[in-house]
Amino acid sequence: MQAEQNPDLENVPSNLTGMGGVTLVLGGARSGKSRYAEALVTAAPKPWTYLATGRAFDDEMRLRIAQHQQERVPGWTTCEEPVFVEKVLDEAGKSFVLLDCLTLWLTNLILEEQDVSAASERLLEALRCRKGRTVLVGNEVGLGIVPDNVLSRRFRDEAGILHQRIAAEAGRVVFVAAGLPLVLK
Repeated sequence: MQAEQNPDLENVPSNLTGMGGVTLVLGGARSGKSRYAEALVTAAPKPWTYLATGRAFDDEMRLRIAQHQQERVPGWTTCEEPVFVEKVLDEAGKSFVLLDCLTLWLTNLILEEQDVSAASERLLEALRCRKGRTVLVGNEVGLGIVPDNVLSRRFRDEAGILHQRIAAEAGRVVFVAAGLPLVLK
């Protein structure tokens, strides 16, 4: 998605900070949410920081990560941080940050048996203190069937709670389906 082809980008203020400068982009798998989020960032002047939370536990995930990296336009500074994203947000200063993605971050927290509530609060506090704009990407996982096991239900519930907490304070929330953005807030 080219920034100049997306009229929705024209309505995004460029000078917001704190939670007013946060855009939450939600959508399903392969919905176009990451492409849309990247277009939001690259429509603004550099510097841009790509905060990647994914871990390559297998060959398929390594391939997905490599494809994401190859598809990005030049000019990004990439920081890979699977757990302590608030540190990268703090260190990024006024750089425009894209955090992709919240649900992989949440997975990492659960797998490492971290306190999800405390980590979420640290993330929110870092976002409230940001001096630069931030785009967060998350998978909307609550639209399907009720999972059949405790871990999957916990993940679905934690993701829903996290997204609600961020959406309540974010300046902008967008849902992407079939590559099309729907501004919710």
